Amino acid sequence: MQGKIIKQISNDYTVLVNDQEIVCKARGKFRKLGITPLVGDDVLIDLENNYILDILPRKNSLIRPAIANVDQAIIVTSVEVPEYSSNLLDKLIAIIEFNNIKPIIYFSKLDLVSNEDKKMYQDIMTYYRRIGYDVFDNYNDIKEVIKDKVTVLTGQSGAGKSTLLNHLDNNLNIKTDAVSYALGRGKHTTRHTEFLNVLGGLIADTPGFSALDFNELTNTDIRDNFIDFEKYKEYCKYQDCMHSEEEDCYVKKMVLDGKILKSRYDNYLSFIKKR
Repeated sequence: MQGKIIKQISNDYTVLVNDQEIVCKARGKFRKLGITPLVGDDVLIDLENNYILDILPRKNSLIRPAIANVDQAIIVTSVEVPEYSSNLLDKLIAIIEFNNIKPIIYFSKLDLVSNEDKKMYQDIMTYYRRIGYDVFDNYNDIKEVIKDKVTVLTGQSGAGKSTLLNHLDNNLNIKTDAVSYALGRGKHTTRHTEFLNVLGGLIADTPGFSALDFNELTNTDIRDNFIDFEKYKEYCKYQDCMHSEEEDCYVKKMVLDGKILKSRYDNYLSFIKKR
């Protein structure tokens, strides 16, 4: 029988089969093969013994959060407590793009900053919209984009992922905790990965994470997933220009001309030089 994993707690996998939730264990063969079932996996199960027998091919997957077959990822980006990190935002965008998942950006906590800072963040949001991303700062606007989609919420701990879900569906009552001002980050209020049925779509509220890297990506992969560089690269002197040390790099010229956001370019350089 075929179903979809909608929740994992330790070694227990809740599989949705014809509107019925069945708690299953994974067969030992997965461990021997080095395969871990993920929330979002379409699976074949043994209904008599409640075992996952096989995992059907995935269209995509993420490691952190550990989830598969996602249509889009909402990157919840706090501007205050925890403070805004363009580096983390751009890192998440590149990794999500690489995994063939649509990134959506949600700026949270704008009510906590001054009008001057709010204008600065509005300009940043305008830039990301201009290069092709859906960007929101009002949770009501997000309601339309989650219908009939499988969505994952990502972002640093304390950015407001659980709060956003509670706004989208006030019946969820997901626990939230205050952010530590000393540490500048939130507590991990979500302990497991689970799909929630919200406004006609499936949304995964996932545990917060602090470690994220580009292990699966080459420097070329990172470059190619900065979409604002793509339309200018044909004007670079070298066909395989990495937009770093090369002469006559048109991308670098666009940074100087203000056509490419400088923080984006600086983050890109930090990503490829750390490897």
